[in-house]
Amino acid sequence: MIRFLMFSFCVVIAFSSCKKKRSATPPEAVSLVFPEENSECTTGVSLGTETSQVEFRWNLADNTETYELRVTNIATSTVQTIVSTSNSAKLPLAKGEQFSWLVRSRNSDVEETVSSEEWYFYNAGSRTTFAPFPATIESPASSSSVFKDINNEVDLVWSASDLDNDITGYEVYFSVETPPIDLIRTLSSDVTNVKVSVSSDTVYYWRVIVIDAEGNRSNTGVYSFKVL
Repeated sequence: MIRFLMFSFCVVIAFSSCKKKRSATPPEAVSLVFPEENSECTTGVSLGTETSQVEFRWNLADNTETYELRVTNIATSTVQTIVSTSNSAKLPLAKGEQFSWLVRSRNSDVEETVSSEEWYFYNAGSRTTFAPFPATIESPASSSSVFKDINNEVDLVWSASDLDNDITGYEVYFSVETPPIDLIRTLSSDVTNVKVSVSSDTVYYWRVIVIDAEGNRSNTGVYSFKVL
């Protein structure tokens, strides 16, 4: 009898543990839909001479109860946020400015949040020329671990976009210190990669500046990777 009770107790505990573990599933990341990446948003509803209301849309994610939309004005670093239970939300934005946006997925079972990709766009206004969007880092991925090649090098790769299509070149900064202040290469607009010499068991930091024909510049921010 005692053995039976102990066995039953263990079964209940195990079932409860499994049930609790299953319920604590973190949310998944959403896929962004609109405004499209590296685009000019022309669908905002005008709220006056300086502001328009923009509707943001994304795909619903599994295991998610709420979505936090975060929109950043690139020029002022001002962040606007709004929480939604659906796959869309609206925010008033300054006309003619460049913004980035992302969505954080949340549920009540875990404290962990999951962020989507970050996309950039311009909110349409009276602006007739545009600064380039920050370059998209392709490789190595930020905070990743990589192997050097037989020449003790790693290939830094990025892509870039400009609504005016007038990108003239790139500045690449690379260092073992952060932020990297060593300008290692100035490249023309048709070159979007550079090989750098590295050592094993070392963390490196890098960033790319995009420059257009009018002298406008955009900065990727600092990315890092470790060489194994």
